[in-house]
Order: sequence, then C-alpha cells, then structure tokens
Amino acid sequence: MIRIFNHYVPRMAFVLLLMEVLLLLAAAGLASLAWLAEAQRAARPGSVYWSAVLFALLTVLSMGTLGMYQSDLRLHRGEALRQTVLRIVPALLLAFCLLSMLYRLMPGLRAAQLGAFAFLLGGFGVLMSRLLLFFTVRTERMADRLIVLGDGALAQECMELAVSKHGFQRFRVVGCVSVAGEERRVAAACLLPAGPSLLELARAHNAGEVVVSLGDRRGGAYPVRQLLECVLGGVRVVDAAAFFEREACQIRIDSLQPSYLIFGGGFDQSFLRASVKRIFDLAASGAIGLAALPVMLLAALCIVAEDGGPVFYQQERVGKDGRLFKVLKFRSMRSDAEGDGTPRWAAQDDPRVTRVGFWLRKLRIDELPQMLNVFRGEMSFVGPRPERAYFVERLGNDVPYYNVRHSIKPGITGLAQVRYQYGASVDDAVRKLQYDLYYVKNNSLFLDLLILIDTVQVVLLGKGSR
Repeated sequence: MIRIFNHYVPRMAFVLLLMEVLLLLAAAGLASLAWLAEAQRAARPGSVYWSAVLFALLTVLSMGTLGMYQSDLRLHRGEALRQTVLRIVPALLLAFCLLSMLYRLMPGLRAAQLGAFAFLLGGFGVLMSRLLLFFTVRTERMADRLIVLGDGALAQECMELAVSKHGFQRFRVVGCVSVAGEERRVAAACLLPAGPSLLELARAHNAGEVVVSLGDRRGGAYPVRQLLECVLGGVRVVDAAAFFEREACQIRIDSLQPSYLIFGGGFDQSFLRASVKRIFDLAASGAIGLAALPVMLLAALCIVAEDGGPVFYQQERVGKDGRLFKVLKFRSMRSDAEGDGTPRWAAQDDPRVTRVGFWLRKLRIDELPQMLNVFRGEMSFVGPRPERAYFVERLGNDVPYYNVRHSIKPGITGLAQVRYQYGASVDDAVRKLQYDLYYVKNNSLFLDLLILIDTVQVVLLGKGSR
C-alpha cells in the first residue's frame, strides 16, 4: 500500500493509474500529430498540450466513476476481459461528452480538438495495460506474504480480511504463531511450528510482514524483543488495528485501544484543512446543484402528482459537536410514515416508501436538497451521515467511540455510504461507524475527491439504496 495524504492506495492500482495516464497522453499526442499533418497547418502548442492533458484526466476520471480501479481478481481471464470492455466503452463515451463540453466552453482548445482516433488508440492502450497487469498481479509472486502473531479471535479476523482481498493488493497468509494465553480460534492446520525466533520464521517462509493480533499484551508472553528483531531485520511489523485501517479503510472498535487514536496521528482540523474543505463543499454543492436542477424540478413535480403532499421533508439531525439542525430532503415516504411519533429504521422494501420515493432513494435524488444545508454551514459535502437524536442517544450509550463522528460536520455522502449498504439496525450502525472513524481520522481533500467519484458510481449502479 502507498499512503497518499493519509489514505492508503494499492501500489498496483497507483502504477496502473500512472501507466494509463502516460498511454492516454501518448494517444492524444499521436492523434494531434496526425491531425496537424492532415490539416497542413499548425495549431498553438499550448492548446495541443492542454487538450491532451484534459483528454487523459477526463478519461481516467470517467473510468474511476465506473469502478475500473476496483479490480476483482477472482474473475477468470475471459470474464475479466469482458468486464473491462463493457466498462471502457461507456467510460470513453463519457470522457468524449465531457471533452466536447469543454471545447464549447474554451474556444482556445478547438484548434487542437481530438477526434475518434485518440479515443480508439487510448482505449486500446488501456485495454492492453489492464490485461498485462491483470495477468501479472494474479501470479503468486506478486502476493504479499505475511505471518499473523496470535491464534485468537482477532487473528481469525485478520486472516479473513487478508483472504478476502481480491483487488490489486493480494495477500498470502503463510500461518499463525501461537502465543500463550490466547484462546485458540484458528484451525490447527494454520499454526506454524515453533521456531527459534519470529525473524527466522519469517525468512524461512519468505514473509515480509508480521501482523500482531494479540488481545492482551500485558503478560510476559508478548515477544517484544522478537518483534524488534523483525523490524531491524527488514520485516515489517504492524498492529492489527493498523492492518484493518490500511486494508479495509476501517478502524475496528471491537479491538481498539484509546492510545491508538491518541498517538496514531490524523484528525486534522487545522485552519487550512477547514478552509480547503469549505471551498470544496461550496464548489461541489454549487456545481452538482446547478447540474441537477432539472432533475430536482422533475422530482418535485412527480411527488406532487403522486399524492399531492409536501415536496420537502425536514427532520432533526445531530451535527458537529452534538448541535441539532434540520436536514432537508425530498419526501420519499407517506406523510403519515411515523404517525405514532416513534422513530424507526428504514427497512428493505419499506411499505412506507411511495412509488416515486422508491426511485428517489434508489438514485439518491432525495438527498439533493441537502445542498442548502451545506451552504448554511450545517453540513459538508463529504462526511459521516447525520443521524437522528433518538438513535444517537441509544448508540452513544451502547457503542464505544460513537460520538467521535460528531467531531466534524456531517456530510451528504461519506465513506460509509460508498463502502457499506444502507444502515437499518444497530449492527449496521456499528459497521458504518468503523468507516466513519477512518474518515474522521484520515480526512483530506484527496479522500473527499475519491469519495465523490465513488458516489457517482454508487448513484449510477444504484448500490446501497433502500
């Protein structure tokens, strides 16, 4: 993993991104040279360069919104090729539409506008690079080999996480090392034979990392000296909490120690970060609100036409530092959805949802009026979703560290919304909290942009709606 502005990115995904940007720039350059030779006249070099850069960036952005940087290596070769082709075609079409709009807005680029040749050449280059990387990453040599120190419940969770990784970053757990005092939860076949030291054991199995998954570290069984030998010998040593944070974008609360939050860094709430985030909030909300204005007008007309009820729905939510505010949404349920006054989680196929409301929720259109909450300063565009005070009181008493999510402004979208399904229970709230804690700890403009791109993908594919 590579850490970019506190967020972890798979190395191979980063290499793929750089490779594709260079290939797209080369495709744009060749297309520009071919066009200039045919036209027999010179265009301004600056317009050619900017046109090529915009072509590469917009194509990469379009591929990102269609999930092309979230590979699944479980697919066989034929299916992987089919999935790549099915996504690269609409990605190129989207990039072509965006670039055409920029040509209209920036007349200086028209002299070097790229034709279909650039997109065909760029698409072919992307397809070849992905096939090469796909076959390379699938090889056993590219898998990171690791040893888990411990054989209890936490060790089992670490092994399950490592095995479930099917993207660009793959792991091979060579085994677990038993430690006295741990209640064994892993299979006996997964245990490694006792060796002279952890370092020699790691070298014998060609393991480059040791994941420490011990629940109790106060006893004498904790091998401090052996772990230090591993670090000095070139073998990485990582805590289980840091392993989950790095590989799952979660801060697990079931095994979390307060010291990890205190001394683990992050939690940037400086004036610079607050200023950059506010500018991003206003820019993103303004641009998306303006682009979605026709959709919002159509949604309002459909709501009125269905049952004649109110278009908007206001509900009290908990914001930063526990302050209450009214969140604004398109009404997607019947007017008497909570006629008895008792708050309830939204359920799968909830009968309170109207026919129009079903599509508003599925396409996330019901959230669009919250742009007004962003302009008021009550919310951010990206952040933990605001919850109702009734549920906050219950969860704050039952779930450790729940109120940490209220240290920043809530958001219209967030990491939990793009990584997890719609929350409808206390267990779902706990799982989403682990993503929220990761965002609160590691939030940055870079992470906000990634979440925004993933949000577009979620809207297009209708993931997680209820």
